[in-house]
Amino acid sequence: MRVVPNLYPAFERQEVVVHSPRHVRSFAELTDGEVAAVAEAWVARFEAAAAAGYPYVHALINEGRAAGSSLPHSHSQLVWLREPPPEVARETGQLELRSDLVVLERDGGRAAVHAAGRLPYETLIQAASVTTGLMLLREVVSRLRAVEGPVPWNAWLHPGHIELVPRLSVLAGVELGAGIYVNSVAPEDAASALRRAD
Repeated sequence: MRVVPNLYPAFERQEVVVHSPRHVRSFAELTDGEVAAVAEAWVARFEAAAAAGYPYVHALINEGRAAGSSLPHSHSQLVWLREPPPEVARETGQLELRSDLVVLERDGGRAAVHAAGRLPYETLIQAASVTTGLMLLREVVSRLRAVEGPVPWNAWLHPGHIELVPRLSVLAGVELGAGIYVNSVAPEDAASALRRAD
């Protein structure tokens, strides 16, 4: 597992975290040890960024070309920022996870389908540690692959939670122009399908 500067940064400081020395295409294929190493690297780079005057790091994973990934090898990106991005600044308070939409629980963390997700199977993961959050993410992605096949997806870490957005629908004029998202899978159906995929 390595952390290297992004060859084509869109920001002043942007890093790529290579998840494994093995050629794995999906985060779902990582071992527990590899996921733990990714979490350890993220936390170490968060601390390095803060020491260098970048108090916020936007950690994200883009998997699949339709989700913005240009590399077939599993990796994540760390964008060093001087302040929280607008989406984080808009969030207020703790996100509530509906108990009937919980897909799985592990080490005090919970993953649940978003009650008002923008796209099918959008999932929120709450965990006390980055390691637990990433372990839950890996399991949800594995279940998603069992239900829908290898679909492109995006995930990012916000304070207190990880958001997973599978890219099963195309964002068109209503979504992009009006900000109204048309989700073709009811959250109850999505949660049920992911639970059954265990």
